Amino acid sequence: MASKPKVLVVDDEPQIRRLLRTGLPPHGYEVVEAATAAEALKLLPREKPDVLILDLGLPDEDGFAIIGKVRAAALTPILVLSARSDVEGKVRALELGADDYVTKPFDMAELLARLKAALRHGLQSAGEQPVFRTGPLSVDLVHRRVRVGETEVHLSPKEYDLLRFLVMHAGKVVTHQQLLQEVWGPAHVEDVQYLRVLMRQLRQKLEPSASHGMLATEPGVGYRLLVLP
Repeated sequence: MASKPKVLVVDDEPQIRRLLRTGLPPHGYEVVEAATAAEALKLLPREKPDVLILDLGLPDEDGFAIIGKVRAAALTPILVLSARSDVEGKVRALELGADDYVTKPFDMAELLARLKAALRHGLQSAGEQPVFRTGPLSVDLVHRRVRVGETEVHLSPKEYDLLRFLVMHAGKVVTHQQLLQEVWGPAHVEDVQYLRVLMRQLRQKLEPSASHGMLATEPGVGYRLLVLP
């Protein structure tokens, strides 16, 4: 990745493009813009952005289709920025391969945090680290060892499988259906209560105090393992 991460902003609203064009560079990002899906698809192979900020309501093509086309060719992190706030739209975008979803109107500080997490996830996708760390948590993916600070934490096989999948997608929202399929298999993709119980058990073991909150809930959508310093 270049010294300045390159962001391709795909949005047909001039005011949104202008806001990001002026708001992102002071935080170390280079910005490239596209107002249509066709323009974005031409720019992607030429500019090779490090992350894509994508509006779903484009004038020439559905944003969901763009997610599918990008994912068919690359692992470029995708941050959806859309006025749509329905859970179904969020789940569809995430299951197609988006890394995160921010609803308009948005707070720039939140967008910057989500953008940073998406970039971190992109780096992890490019090469899995044998030991993953976030805040006080460390997960040895080779030896299946989990620690919070200096304390080793003993997990059940399913608790570990759940944590490992979240680690593999750290910083990214993972849907209920994706987690259920990974941990229990395709026959259980509707059994969300199983997942809630297992997540509660995992939180009790990994978050001994409020200051160690690492597992975030995205209401109605899924969960996210936060990327912490």
